[in-house]
Amino acid sequence: MKVALVYDRVNKWGGAERVLLALHELFPKAPLYTSVYNPKTAQWAEVFPKIIPSLLHYLPFARTRHDLYAPLMPLAFKSFDFSGFDLVISVTSEAAKSIKVGDRTKHICYCLTPTRYLWSGYDQYFNTKLRKIISWPLVKALRLWDKRAAQKPEVMIAISQAIADRIKKYYGREVEVIYPPVDVSQVSRVLPVPQSSRYYLVVSRLVPYKKVDIVIKAFNKLKLPLVIVGTGSEEISLRRKSRSKNTSFIGQVTDGELAGFYKNCKALIFPQDEDFGIVAVEAQMWGKPVLAYHAGGALETVVEGKTGIFFNKQTIESIVQGVKRMERRSFKSEDCINNAKKFTKEKFLRKFGKLTKSVANNYCRI
Repeated sequence: MKVALVYDRVNKWGGAERVLLALHELFPKAPLYTSVYNPKTAQWAEVFPKIIPSLLHYLPFARTRHDLYAPLMPLAFKSFDFSGFDLVISVTSEAAKSIKVGDRTKHICYCLTPTRYLWSGYDQYFNTKLRKIISWPLVKALRLWDKRAAQKPEVMIAISQAIADRIKKYYGREVEVIYPPVDVSQVSRVLPVPQSSRYYLVVSRLVPYKKVDIVIKAFNKLKLPLVIVGTGSEEISLRRKSRSKNTSFIGQVTDGELAGFYKNCKALIFPQDEDFGIVAVEAQMWGKPVLAYHAGGALETVVEGKTGIFFNKQTIESIVQGVKRMERRSFKSEDCINNAKKFTKEKFLRKFGKLTKSVANNYCRI
């Protein structure tokens, strides 16, 4: 069976990229199609035998400012020819699900989320009345296109039940769930960390919807040690908001360094509404509990009172009270580790392999 992989854009590293590397293990000969490819920021993609970007890739600033060309993404994916493949697997939170395949080629879509800026994140992306008025005609047209595109794949899979619910709400499709792979076994060496005291940990891109700002403000009040791992567009602003000598910004780290931060922390703070939330599972794999916002994928990965605690509002005071509850509680490392085993890479590979065999048996070329 000849297989191709498709991804929205290859220019960063995160949870979706881990999915692609796992799929590469299943299909090592599969080429990777994408809208834009930036080898400087996506070195992980070098393992693929071939990376095929769209014509959009060659436009000015497309590799680093793909958002400038968001309305053109449908055309980028429409231009690919998949007639030589038996199966195409798209991993997408945006336009990659819109690919065209012939009658003899089957399409499995692994949906990370319905296009966020069009649906669940619309109010965050268009956060003023003027922006909404100006953008609405285009957003309305893109919503119609996006919903139609979501009907194209023969099979659509969600990364969590939270996303399955959104797919039903926005696209009108009932889908099954296969949790994404979480794997810390590849960390060959856990590196020591400079922090000696027991600290709370945030691992996140520093962008607005991740809500790191309210964690910083909460720890300004709490005066407890906080370590923030990650970079992003909000880093300078967040550093300015930190008024506690106990808060440290670490920036980008290696897998070994990240493992060290997980291993030595008191707990992970997870303040955002995530589609799944790999870092919450990674922390538990290292035996650490999670203080999580009561929404999204965290409801499926954190067990209240056993592997963590939930807080109900994305506010400073809610986090302050949540941390105080964590300070009064104790958690067993083995409970966290056992819970995290539900989300291993091995389980993902087994379930996805079974799915692709089923599709092949039902639809394979004669």
